[in-house]
Amino acid sequence: MKVNIESIHFDADKKLLQFINEKCQKLTQFFDGIVNVEVLLKLQNTKIKEDGNKIVEIKVFVPSKTLFAEEQCKTFEEATDICVDSLKKQIIKYKEKIRN
Repeated sequence: MKVNIESIHFDADKKLLQFINEKCQKLTQFFDGIVNVEVLLKLQNTKIKEDGNKIVEIKVFVPSKTLFAEEQCKTFEEATDICVDSLKKQIIKYKEKIRN
């Protein structure tokens, strides 16, 4: 499985890229048929400091479908964790549908 990570308008450090790659690779535990994963990292200008300004979008390409999760948090790591958890649930539902 190939993981493409793109950061928009900033350069992500190696530690963050490695963290995201490891999290995405764990999705193969739930379904072996994942073709590709695309991760988009964005910074959003917000005036309210309590809201996070880090946005993570993850697309998981499986045969005949694309699964998607997006989250906005204070850190990219937190947003990645939430997205991966959401995608785990989506992958499990997808597997149940193709079995029937």
